[in-house]
Amino acid sequence: MNTSVSILFYIKRAKVNNLGVCPIYTRITVNAKRFEFSTNKYINPDKWSSEGSKVKGTSEEARTINSHLDYLKNQVLEAEKKIYKKDKEVNSENLKIELFGASETRRMLVPIFQDHNNQLQELVKIKDKAPGTLERYKTSLKHTIDFMKWKYKIKDIDITKINHEFIKDYEFYLRTVRACNNNTTVKYIKNFKKIIKICLDNKWLSDDPFVRIKHKLNEVYRDIIYEDELIIIYNKKFATPRLNLVKDIYVFSCFTGMAYIDVKQLTPDNIQIGIDGNKWLIKNRQKTENPSRIPLLDIPLEILERYKNHPKCLNENTLLPILSNQKMNAYLKEIADICGINRELTFHTARHTFATTVTLSNDVPIETISKMLGHTSIKTTQIYAKILDNKVSNDMNKLREKLALKSITVQKDFLQVKSS
Repeated sequence: MNTSVSILFYIKRAKVNNLGVCPIYTRITVNAKRFEFSTNKYINPDKWSSEGSKVKGTSEEARTINSHLDYLKNQVLEAEKKIYKKDKEVNSENLKIELFGASETRRMLVPIFQDHNNQLQELVKIKDKAPGTLERYKTSLKHTIDFMKWKYKIKDIDITKINHEFIKDYEFYLRTVRACNNNTTVKYIKNFKKIIKICLDNKWLSDDPFVRIKHKLNEVYRDIIYEDELIIIYNKKFATPRLNLVKDIYVFSCFTGMAYIDVKQLTPDNIQIGIDGNKWLIKNRQKTENPSRIPLLDIPLEILERYKNHPKCLNENTLLPILSNQKMNAYLKEIADICGINRELTFHTARHTFATTVTLSNDVPIETISKMLGHTSIKTTQIYAKILDNKVSNDMNKLREKLALKSITVQKDFLQVKSS
């Protein structure tokens, strides 16, 4: 291959300093692609010969600088020969590597992050990962790129340049510019930390920039509907069919613990006869693909019966004619106002209500609740299953009664011994 390598020395007049001298730069051009670097030499612009690419005259200063420029030129030519001997292509990148000893495997953050997301997308296709997980990492990558543009005016960064300061600045950006709350910020930082871990595991990084960086999620209170409120909603008859429909589907979720998307996807095939001979809802959750197995109580069975011949259900082969999540939440606000519930009522509160008001408060073990909710960890269930004050009160009253009975028994035994 014919390769054209040219070497030019020139001064940067725009960078003249307080002493009136300009830096001398080297420009290497290989097949129309060029790169530049400083010679670390300075000269008065009046003493520079643009035509000769050297210092004018024969002064000591001129001889010293010109000798250095000759040395640099020879270095470039020697680097070109070495590339030929290695049977590699002579191009600007290989020439830079040979000259400066730069790593041939310089790795940038964005391609690594994108490769992770591409693999995640393939896992979603085979249902090994949840679509929601992929969307979170896509958003995380976007925030990372936007941060680099905001902070450094760049679109990508060499992973070896990522340090403690980079991560703290990224966190600051998420909290301020993006206005993310603490938990959202922590989740994005954890997503980023996973990418750094990939780099560490592959030995692309020698030092972990997350050392001495710790984050903690704030405990989030999950809104629920209490038993008396649930009874009010269930018994309420609304003037408009749409509110009655939304009420029924919301109550159905309160007694099954199913999220909106899972209720929307329910078909007659999801109803099966369980080990006890009763009807169960059996479905893999959309969010995690974890199996959820829920025995159907009388109220959800009654609601399913009510809508089994609904035109939307018959046409789409679904169990319930659910509206869009946005409309469901809008109408639930109306229902809350009419029922005198002074809290925000969203569809997802039904899942929390199932975990607390319907099950935990009625002595259903948390392990059972966890299985019905489709969780793989009891810790996840504990986030939903907040122990209510009335549950604590009932449990303590039972304990009080047991202790009182024990006290009476002890007194009787004591009296019997004393009398004998």
